[in-house]
Amino acid sequence: MTHTKSSGVRRLAALAALLALATPAFATDPDAPSDATWESIKPAIFGDRSINGASAITLDAPKRAEDAALVPIDIHVAIPAGDERTVRAVTLVVDENPSPQVATFTFGEGRRSFDLSTRVRVNSYSYVRAIAETSDGSLHMTKSYVKAAGGCSAPAVKDPAEAKANLGKMRFRVFADTGRKEAQVQIRHPNYSGLQMDQVTRLYTPAWFVQTLTVTQGDKQLFSMEGGISVSEDPTFRFSYEPNGQPVSVVAKDTQGNVFKQTFPAEGGS
Repeated sequence: MTHTKSSGVRRLAALAALLALATPAFATDPDAPSDATWESIKPAIFGDRSINGASAITLDAPKRAEDAALVPIDIHVAIPAGDERTVRAVTLVVDENPSPQVATFTFGEGRRSFDLSTRVRVNSYSYVRAIAETSDGSLHMTKSYVKAAGGCSAPAVKDPAEAKANLGKMRFRVFADTGRKEAQVQIRHPNYSGLQMDQVTRLYTPAWFVQTLTVTQGDKQLFSMEGGISVSEDPTFRFSYEPNGQPVSVVAKDTQGNVFKQTFPAEGGS
């Protein structure tokens, strides 16, 4: 009898131990963020370079996007006081997008701080990452998890004929009353991702997007962009800007070789 009781106790103890080990798995949120995708795509973007924490960069993004094809992203770069480095570039990545590397923004020389906002497509629940490169070549990353789906395949908002009629038209606006010195550039372009289906022909619309963009103030570059299919329709960029009397010039080129240029007065307008 004693042997039977002790065997039963041992079996119960073993079962309890197994349940204890299994509990975390059952409690795991099936939508919990994972870095598995990032670990698989990182080598293609940054090779074997090490990436530090977010000492110089922050990222603001909605936890749940209202429109997966127009997800607002705010990037803030600021080198800490006492650090003599400057910021060279920021790369924006959406882990789960078909083309994860959204864009790389390169800044003019001597930049220690820069704010940049844009709108991106998010194809499924994903981390959005911003990776800053400083003048010593080191990388610094921050990330935000965004719940959105279908952004890369969502139909274009504008009619194709209207989009072509306004192709390459630009706007430049200066924000003087927000407490932050900023300006905004927008270029009219459908920025087709290649994953959108024409609702009439039922065929996929070929990818066609703004590939490069450069914004200069006088003869000084403010920033340039090399982008891909994840930048939203009618690419829009809001950025740090201080009027100094010098005109602002914008040059963009798309994947069909079209080049769009326009120069604006320092205070904004056409």
